This record gives sequence, C-alpha cells and structure tokens, in this order.
Amino acid sequence: MNYLFTSESVSEGHPDKVADQISDAILDEFLRQDPEAHVACETFCTAGLVVVGGEVNSERAYVDIPGTVRRVIARIGYTKAEYGFDAASCGVISTIHEQSADIDRGVDREEPAEQGAGDQGMMFGYASTDTEEYMPLALSLSHRLLQTLADIRHNHLELMPYLRPDAKAQFTIEFTGRRTPVRVHTIVLSTQHDEFDTDERMHARIEKDVREIVLPRLIATLPERTAKLFDGTAILHVNPTGKFVIGGPAGDTGLTGRKIIVDTYGGRGAHGGGAFSGKDPSKVDRSAAYAARYLAKNLVAAGVADECLVQLAYAIGVAEPVSVFVDTYGTRHTAESDAEIAEKIRKMFDLRPAAIIRRFGLKNPIYEPTAAYGHMGRKPYVQDGIQFFGWELLDSVDDIKQAFAL
Repeated sequence: MNYLFTSESVSEGHPDKVADQISDAILDEFLRQDPEAHVACETFCTAGLVVVGGEVNSERAYVDIPGTVRRVIARIGYTKAEYGFDAASCGVISTIHEQSADIDRGVDREEPAEQGAGDQGMMFGYASTDTEEYMPLALSLSHRLLQTLADIRHNHLELMPYLRPDAKAQFTIEFTGRRTPVRVHTIVLSTQHDEFDTDERMHARIEKDVREIVLPRLIATLPERTAKLFDGTAILHVNPTGKFVIGGPAGDTGLTGRKIIVDTYGGRGAHGGGAFSGKDPSKVDRSAAYAARYLAKNLVAAGVADECLVQLAYAIGVAEPVSVFVDTYGTRHTAESDAEIAEKIRKMFDLRPAAIIRRFGLKNPIYEPTAAYGHMGRKPYVQDGIQFFGWELLDSVDDIKQAFAL
C-alpha cells in the first residue's frame, strides 16, 4: 500500500535561521583568527533586538560581535525599518563569556590525536537513493523550493517585487510500500510579502506567481526522474493563513538550534538531538554528525545499500566512539549483516574527533553557509583553498567497494 511522507524547510529569513546564521558567522570569525578557538555561541532574536550569548576559549581572537550580527542580517535582506527588524537599527547585546575549564580539560590533550569528545551523546547520519545527492526527497525539494524563491528575491526581484525574507516550504511525497517515490502529493509554501491594497488581490497574485514562476523554475533544475513526479495532480497551498506581512524576528522569536530536523534529514532516519550552529568542531554534536553523514552517503553511493543510517556515540573527554551502529533497512546488497558493516567501517575509518576535524578541515571558517538550507546534501566546493561541505565528498566509494567486494 502506498504511503505519504512530509518534510519541511525554512528560508534564510526565518527567525530561527537568522539566529543560526548569526551564531555560525560569529564562530567563523573566531576560527578565522584562531583555528584552535573553542566556541559555543547562542543567538536570540526578536523585534528590534539580537542577544548573543555563550562560551568562548581563545587566546588571540577578537570579534566585532555587533558588526558581524549586522552584516548577517543585511545579507539576509532585513534592511528596512518597516520589516520591524533591520540591520541598521536593531539592538545587539553580547553576553559571551569564557568557556568552562571543566569542559576544556576533557577536550585538550598533550597528544592532539587523542583529543577527547567535547560532550557525550549520539549522532546520526543518513543517506538514500531518493535523490542524486543521496538525500530524502521531501526535504530536498523543500530546500530547493526555498532556494529558488531566495534566488528570485536576491537576483530577480522584478519578477516578484513584493517578497520579504521569511518563508517556509513543505512537500508531501507519495511512496510505494517499497519506498519508491510515485508523485508529489502536496506542496505548501508560505512567503512573507509587502502589503497589498487588498488581501484578495495579494493572495491571488502570490499564488499565480508561485504556479507560473517559482514552481517552473524549481522543476527546471531537477533531474528528469524527479521532475516527472510533478504530474499536475499536486495540491498546492500558498500562504494558507491568507496574509504574511509580519514575519522574521518581528513576527516570531528566533533561537539558535531550533531547526535541527530542517538542518538534517527532514524526519527521515533519526536525530540525536544536538544542534550544530555556533559550535566549534570539538563538539561532536557537529563534527560526528558530519562524519556519520559521510559514512552513510559513501556506503550508499558504493552500493552497499539503497538506504543507510549510521549512529556514532561518544563520551565526553574520550576520543574513540563508544559505539558505531548501522541500519540498512533491509536494503543492503552485501553478504555482511548490518552489525558486520558497522564493525568494518569502524576499522576502516578513524572516528576520533581530531581525525574527523582533520579529514574535513573543520577548523576552517566554513560554517556560515551551512546555517540555511541544510547542513547535509549540499554540493561540496573549494573557495580560496578551503574545502566547504567536505563531508559530502564521495572520496571513499572505491575503498568501500573494495572492502565489500562490490
């Protein structure tokens, strides 16, 4: 029997994502000056106010917190007082203080390779053959729809001149019982906008533009097998409340780390509960989640399974993971059991925090781009000699194929 599965995404102008981007921009500024900085930065934003708090341990970095906050807000597009939140006039309060020495002593070691995990916890990575980037389809489409809308707002505003930064998208996909996507069932898009002379004209214009501008642009970017899922039968809800003028931090308080499902797999697989943004890579909430995604993606790309979940778990101050778990949901193409796959990848890959950090270059200032439209499934690239989204590389596929005789 067919079933429906839904995932959502939010735009860079969503208040929680504003907070995430500020936290990661501040982290990047510390790492740019001091790659050994330990940072845990939290952001709260509301109408006319941003509060930055958290803990930092750095011997040489000085960061202009207000300047960094205002730069991020301006880049997102909150540049008008009528939005109730804008880069030039919002208040900025910083309460960042020094990191606890009790935590720091568990992380730093005389032998750098034996660096302990910055906290206990379990982290998950997931991959499937739903999409070319090995991400769940509903989430991938939700991200892509909002990225299409953001491109229009930033680069082609004449097409939809009323757009404001806040937006949310949601896709419901119909699957067969064997998890094969059949069609796009429902699309929900809520986008912040300027005032119109009447609510009726506003709603009609925005829905028409979504149908005739946004969705065709989205579909044009998709591979053929995904584009075919838009068969003309999908239910479309555009701004279903009827009006969305008041948005962003003026409409809803934003907090760092409140969109962890958007950041990862849209509810597919699992999540350990730890947020990413604002945390330096000594926090395995972040670095081990990236490593788990890398393992899952390379296993699926190598043909070990069509779907894969990897769990890594750590104890604070201990370098080696306390456990490695793999679930292929009955889709594996090897003679090994899931437990044997887990044991094999544990032997193949160094999963100590220091090794993960070194492999993906996680002490570089690479985090602000991760803080909107997902940390996973993004296209890896090199800029100014620095690797971004290195956990998305498929550079272990050949080794995995050889190890599993594929």
